[in-house]
Amino acid sequence: MTDDITRYAFDAGRGDQAAAAAFVRATQHDVRRFLAHLPGVREVDDLVQETYLRAWRSLPSFAGRSTARTWLLSIARRVAVDQVRAATVRPRTANLADWQTAAEATPAGVRAGVDEEVALLGLLDGLAPDRREAFVSTQLLGLSYAEAAQVCDVPVGTIRSRVARAREDLVAAMRPSLTDRRGGRPGAAG
Repeated sequence: MTDDITRYAFDAGRGDQAAAAAFVRATQHDVRRFLAHLPGVREVDDLVQETYLRAWRSLPSFAGRSTARTWLLSIARRVAVDQVRAATVRPRTANLADWQTAAEATPAGVRAGVDEEVALLGLLDGLAPDRREAFVSTQLLGLSYAEAAQVCDVPVGTIRSRVARAREDLVAAMRPSLTDRRGGRPGAAG
């Protein structure tokens, strides 16, 4: 049975505006989250918009060989790759006169647990790009290994291997902080 997102994609491809809106609502969080965790990605909002622009142009020819979610994340990945390639050819500089004020500003609505979230993002950023992509796809976005393989354009076994190695890397990266919490001795009660 075709999932709701795929049904929305087929209907949107036939011009159904309500289905198009439902497709965006159902997928925008995953697209943003996926793009935000890819290595070298900047301007996530722009990339999300570009992803949907490319998807709209392709929706009429969407054949459903994979789920629409997988298809859309594949487009997002290509958008990110294109952005990274363009950035390496033509690096941009920020024109920010008061960089110190901007760096010290606390965003509105900062919630409890931000320290843990920042730590997690730091750990994810420490992963090799291919491992991070596989880990985020499967563990954060909940894609199956087969879907992640389609998104990343690699065999399923490669995704399995990358996720396993990413887990090992994350555990190894967390060991120093776990040791610190236990009073500096591995295995000490805390």
